[in-house]
Amino acid sequence: MRIAYDVTPLSHPRTGVGNYILGALRGMLEDGTQNELVAFGPVSIRGRKLLDDALTGLDVERRILTVPFAHATRRAWGALGHPVAERFLGDFDVLHFTDWMRPPQRRGVRATMIHDLGPLHFPERLHSRTVAMHTANAREAQKCDVVFVNSHYTGRDVSDRLDIHRDRIRVAYPGVSPVFTPDGPGFDAPFIFSTATHSNWRKNRENLTLAFELLGDTLPLIAPNYDGQFDEKSIARFLRGASAFVYPSRFEGFGMPVIEAMASGTPCVVSNHPSLDEASGDAAVRVDPESPKAIAAGIEEALERSDELVRRGFEHARGFTWGATGLAYLRGYADALS
Repeated sequence: MRIAYDVTPLSHPRTGVGNYILGALRGMLEDGTQNELVAFGPVSIRGRKLLDDALTGLDVERRILTVPFAHATRRAWGALGHPVAERFLGDFDVLHFTDWMRPPQRRGVRATMIHDLGPLHFPERLHSRTVAMHTANAREAQKCDVVFVNSHYTGRDVSDRLDIHRDRIRVAYPGVSPVFTPDGPGFDAPFIFSTATHSNWRKNRENLTLAFELLGDTLPLIAPNYDGQFDEKSIARFLRGASAFVYPSRFEGFGMPVIEAMASGTPCVVSNHPSLDEASGDAAVRVDPESPKAIAAGIEEALERSDELVRRGFEHARGFTWGATGLAYLRGYADALS
């Protein structure tokens, strides 16, 4: 198969979506079959270097267009429906686009990935432009031959809310990067770590802060506003050094940081929202994200059960590999072609 894969999110500082794209590409390359991967998309002059650095070492053909107004170009391409992607990419069997743009195509399988439907569930919490973009891409997903999701929870949500038949939805769980391991540099002083930020309501930093006020002097909390500011190696070092990892999110598509923490040998305290069931398995302390008291009690429990949770976490995290992600993609594409 010749697979054209939109990599435009890699032109910005990487967060979970960018890491997923890189992992999925690496996973497809691991398969060893004679598939051609074409990384494509219009990106900004500044973003081009980030994208090229991200793709370093990957055996993919690059069809990247550097333009001065990349965001406007991406949106206009889908809105105008012209030119078709084949003019830019040549023939392909599959075109896989992200929620950054929806390029038109003449033939071949049309595919996309939905990480979550948070913008549709909580439009009042986000900028109207963000909501409009995700709404448009959700409508575009309804026209796709195959729609990938990163959990069964999100798959059910996509099917129910967007009225997409379950047969067109494929689960492709995220994998764990090799950088997330208990081996390597950490920190000397004990602390609790979280990736919850003030900038994202779903991540629930405010209730985490209140929970620590209840805990008093148990351990310090380190929760930097890290979005796009720390690479995987930096996050891995925090996870390795932490006595516990707390993820009190109100809603997720999957919850990649949970399995990354488990793979790093860190006990996890995780929201009991059902969107995090698959990431947590039976290897985390689950807490009510709206109760600071419950979060505080969960942290104390995780510290007491540390050895048990670390063992369970290692076992659970082993089930998530980028090779399996890539295989899920290739099977989904092949089934759509048949």
